[in-house]
Amino acid sequence: MKQIFSTTALGLLLSGLALAAPELSPQGIIVNPVPTDLQVRTWVNKDPGKTGNPVYQIGERIQVSVQVNQDAYVYLFSVKSTGEIGLILPNAFDQNNFLRAGETRTFPPATGARYTLDVGGPEGQDRVLAVASRQALSLSQIANIQTGQVNVQGADNLARALSIVVTPLPQQDWVSNVAFFIVGRAAVTPSPQPQPGTGTLSVNSTPSGAQVLIEGRVVGNTPLNLVLRPGRVDVELRLGGYQTFRTSAQIRPGETTVVNANLTPVVQNGLLQINSNPQGAQVLLNGRVVGNTPLNLTVQPGRYDIELRLGGYQGFRTSVTVGNGQTVPVNANLQGLRGSLEVFTNVEARIFLDGREVGQTRNGFLRLNDLESGSIQIVALAPGYRVVFRDIRVEPGRAQQVRLDLMRAR
Repeated sequence: MKQIFSTTALGLLLSGLALAAPELSPQGIIVNPVPTDLQVRTWVNKDPGKTGNPVYQIGERIQVSVQVNQDAYVYLFSVKSTGEIGLILPNAFDQNNFLRAGETRTFPPATGARYTLDVGGPEGQDRVLAVASRQALSLSQIANIQTGQVNVQGADNLARALSIVVTPLPQQDWVSNVAFFIVGRAAVTPSPQPQPGTGTLSVNSTPSGAQVLIEGRVVGNTPLNLVLRPGRVDVELRLGGYQTFRTSAQIRPGETTVVNANLTPVVQNGLLQINSNPQGAQVLLNGRVVGNTPLNLTVQPGRYDIELRLGGYQGFRTSVTVGNGQTVPVNANLQGLRGSLEVFTNVEARIFLDGREVGQTRNGFLRLNDLESGSIQIVALAPGYRVVFRDIRVEPGRAQQVRLDLMRAR
């Protein structure tokens, strides 16, 4: 992003941005892997609903809007498809980047603005990155607000620099968001009606709204009908979050050639956040040991079988499905293993555990199940016999035998 300053206007030539966080995504996006109550949303004026990739021509003016759900400091960056980075907010003319909860602000503002944002080349996929923080961030190592000079180039480098800036903050205190747009220059002008010696190209996609490029030039968004001269043309479809679709089409005079594209979503890894009470349990993912709780695992989208093991506790098992880019928490309250006692006496006797009567032996036998592990005192009482005391330790998951022989009282 190139910034041009004057006394009356600030021209920000925006193009190509990608995000990152203490986690850096394959697209170079700064992403907080921890769910937060703080949320930020950014969009461009041609796509307020963020339903697709709006197209801007080189030199066209653009407005960037942002909204937060809680009081926060907001920072806006642009990055060209070439990796050139610019600082949109704060800037020399608009240094107030503190937004109140629910507030929406547009840059440049509709009235009273002393600068403009003008889309700059080259053609390609561009992005605007918003970072919101409950605390003010120091950008001194990244950019000079007064001059607009940015000290890092490339989406990945911006992401890494921002991840360093936000690292001292509590994980719940910052969040990011991104808006996409296309920089293009129309090379093919659709005609309302086919002309003699021309053919029609009908381009459709699922989902719709994909950017259409003919011979490398942006011509619009699906669904789209174009009147073209006969011959072979290369067709390319682009949509944020989906793999690029490419094909060739043969245009014939007086005929309609149809291109239908089922776009394939880009696979984005998800995050498993596995924890247990108590902690330190061994974690098995699909039967393979991967570490101990607490544990964060980056995984591909899909279904996973999770097992937790900890000595003295019952095993924990569950299955979860991780969606594209989804964070799935797994919290397990582990239950301690229980033990059992088999009590044998030479006469029928009443049995007490730690002073609490738990039963009476029949034919000299009593089984006690579901006992908490640990040290315990067992007492046997029978009329005309001396009391018998015994201290034992109940072992988790084991059935222990104890014999109490009562002697006649004299």
